[in-house]
Amino acid sequence: MSSYSSRTTQQPESAHKAVFPRPIADGLTRQDAVWLCAIVGIGINLRPLLTSISPLMSTIRAATGLSFYGASLLTSLPVVAMGIGAFAASALTRGLGNARGVALGLLAIALACGARWSAGSGAALWIASALGGVGVAAIQALLPGVIKQRFHARVPLAMGVFSASIMGGGGLGASLSPRVATLAGSWHAGLAVWAAPALLALVGWLALNRRTQASLAKAGSAVDVSPTVPMWRKRRAWALGIHFGLVNGGYTSLVAWLPAYYQQHGASIAQSGSLLATMTVFQAASALLLPLAAASFRDRRPWLVLGLAAQLTGIVGLTLWPLATPLLWVAAAGAGLGGTFSVTLVTALDHSEQPATAARLAAFTQGVGFIIAAFAPIVAGLVRDATGTFTGAWSMLALSISAMIVLTLVFSPRSYARAMGVSDVRPAYLSVKD
Repeated sequence: MSSYSSRTTQQPESAHKAVFPRPIADGLTRQDAVWLCAIVGIGINLRPLLTSISPLMSTIRAATGLSFYGASLLTSLPVVAMGIGAFAASALTRGLGNARGVALGLLAIALACGARWSAGSGAALWIASALGGVGVAAIQALLPGVIKQRFHARVPLAMGVFSASIMGGGGLGASLSPRVATLAGSWHAGLAVWAAPALLALVGWLALNRRTQASLAKAGSAVDVSPTVPMWRKRRAWALGIHFGLVNGGYTSLVAWLPAYYQQHGASIAQSGSLLATMTVFQAASALLLPLAAASFRDRRPWLVLGLAAQLTGIVGLTLWPLATPLLWVAAAGAGLGGTFSVTLVTALDHSEQPATAARLAAFTQGVGFIIAAFAPIVAGLVRDATGTFTGAWSMLALSISAMIVLTLVFSPRSYARAMGVSDVRPAYLSVKD
């Protein structure tokens, strides 16, 4: 630990006290709690853009004439935008700063959801989906760096809360959108209603950062001395991106097609939406609990394998025995997806003690990952159009999960420094357990 302490970023003592006040007792400060609430409010808005579509997919296809392939773009385009937008995170940070970048992301999500109220064609829905994806990309790329700096000793907790809120928001989108559509008598309303929480989160974020910027101006800012690392030249960055992409490929495929899959087996729109909501409940729980369980261990690999094994169990069950115990299969798949999503990002942040470097690695990981994930529901839709069944798509997911389990073995904590091209360092929040 002493080697880490001697290399940590130096900052004025007054700045540390102003931005990171000591708690009265061991635990989170009131300011920490406020920040976590803001993170939850933001995270909830990052997935209804995707999950509100799938329970209403049949209705939307009937109204717009979209094919299965065209309908798959409604979830794939935002994910492509998430990937491309993540690569622009560094430029966005330099030009606007983290606070303004996140605010613009929330505004884009609100505008995209609101535009769906009057979207009457597939093309209009595609444009709105892409705009929302850009907003999600900005937030997902910038917030991990904020978390690394703001919760430097509690990264697994804060990332778990952030990831759980993302998954929880996905569950809300899947469960509430069809109900809103039914009550309003319009599928447009089920999609557009999510503009309201995005605007609320935007107001809260701006208010919180106005207070925080005032404290920083009074106390002085910390200096980040981390070197610029060309992530595209790092094999570890690509490995993390591929890993993250295959994880989210399972998520985007299930979000896009799980309701349609069970509707083919006789489930109603509400019932299939409830299955997707159940999956996201387990995603949210696992996204919070798995990184907390892994927090005391330097090596995250056993926890990644545990999450992947749960995901594999769910996919195999959905493929072979879809009507036997559907709740069990969606719960297992959801728990695996949520936990692996969160722990993969924590693993990326573990690679550097410097928030700026860790944020760039996390952004690159998401950029590569979301572009890969964007193609998964498209391929699944094409397979469904060609074969008339989702069995082939689920089988491909099972194979990709098996490949991820093998890839996970590469992420040894002893290789972090070598993979990043720096001297051996160890983040302070990690324990001595291996």
